[in-house]
Amino acid sequence: MTLTVREALLAFRRAPLLSALSVTTIAFSLFVLGLFGLVAVNLRQALQGVAERVEIVAYLLPGTPIETVTTAEQDIEAFPEVASADYVSEDSALARARRELVEFRDLLRELESNPLPGSIEVKLKPGYQDAAHVNAVADRLRGFPFVNDVRYGRDWVEKLDRLRSLAAAVGLVVGAAFAVVAVIIIGTTIRMAVLQRSREIAIMRLVGATDGFIRRPFLLQGALKGLLGGLVAVGLSYSAYVLINRFLISASFFNGVQAVAIVGFGTVIGLVGSLLSVGRHLRRV
Repeated sequence: MTLTVREALLAFRRAPLLSALSVTTIAFSLFVLGLFGLVAVNLRQALQGVAERVEIVAYLLPGTPIETVTTAEQDIEAFPEVASADYVSEDSALARARRELVEFRDLLRELESNPLPGSIEVKLKPGYQDAAHVNAVADRLRGFPFVNDVRYGRDWVEKLDRLRSLAAAVGLVVGAAFAVVAVIIIGTTIRMAVLQRSREIAIMRLVGATDGFIRRPFLLQGALKGLLGGLVAVGLSYSAYVLINRFLISASFFNGVQAVAIVGFGTVIGLVGSLLSVGRHLRRV
């Protein structure tokens, strides 16, 4: 194992310019992916903030007894998707309308009777704020005999779902594209290293070295290049985040797990690129 590590590190000394070029190229590929990742992280947080405002309102028939409403609240809060169910009386609904609808305040004060119905406002737990779960809860609420109508902004919820799907699809495509580019770059550098050491490899085979023994330093070399590229990419992404946060908009950076994932992704890409290249080109040496 020590010999494998030493051979992998010696490869950086044998071809420092080529190694630096490959690490830099991988770093910038992952940096572009990191920039997109920052956009995705902040978009996800924004969508999560919007999703937290998803609310289902069940409007009640006039004259519904408070005891019935209290029992219904308990039943609704027992739904696995529901975080809370709060009763809003007719008087509370009118007071809220007078407070929030400033332009209609005078009109609302002149009302002789309260036209607003009581309601139960239902908020969902995180993970259940998509269109399918919202529709399912709304259908169950309609099953209560004292519920007159259920509203939740169906079109808005469905658009939110489409935005989530679009962000996930674009992230997958961009990530795959840059992964392929990085694998090709790593594979090319490993191929050049194999060809550069062709005479040395031939001598090693003559003295009985196995392909696995010869292959290991190249695989480790590729993994190290991917690791270094990932670390540089995270550093560049952090620099971009600081500039964006200072001069453009308030943004969020990757958490520790996400940053480690980028570095790990670079390492895996380096290993895969080496694995795909070294086996094929060792057979030609």
